[in-house]
Amino acid sequence: MTSVVDIPWYANGFRGDKLEAALHDVAPTALRYGATAWAVHRSRDDRYKFTQIAQFESKLDFERWWSGPEMTEFRAITSGWYQVPVFYAWNDLVGEGRIDAAQPNGGAGKSDAGQAPEPDAEPAVQS
Repeated sequence: MTSVVDIPWYANGFRGDKLEAALHDVAPTALRYGATAWAVHRSRDDRYKFTQIAQFESKLDFERWWSGPEMTEFRAITSGWYQVPVFYAWNDLVGEGRIDAAQPNGGAGKSDAGQAPEPDAEPAVQS
């Protein structure tokens, strides 16, 4: 079963932009350890709050990544940029959906990207 790990990060004062860039750089390394997807979210309400998300089939793969050289180095370099402790949450994926905004109809069927739809005909005037 696919599992999703949520890793909350909270940046220290004036470190939000630096932490965002560092998370964006390190998050894709999860793919090297068997992750099938990753994401980094930054709160619009609290610009110091981040959620790093990765999907793994195996918790062992996640633990190899979390304890691996990339994440160890990331935590060492950025140790003063976020509040500790960092407690991740391991979740089972029970549902998911997505619409690809770049493709009409969610990517189903023939693509008409770049073409404007034809307007409906004007209704006939009744006299």
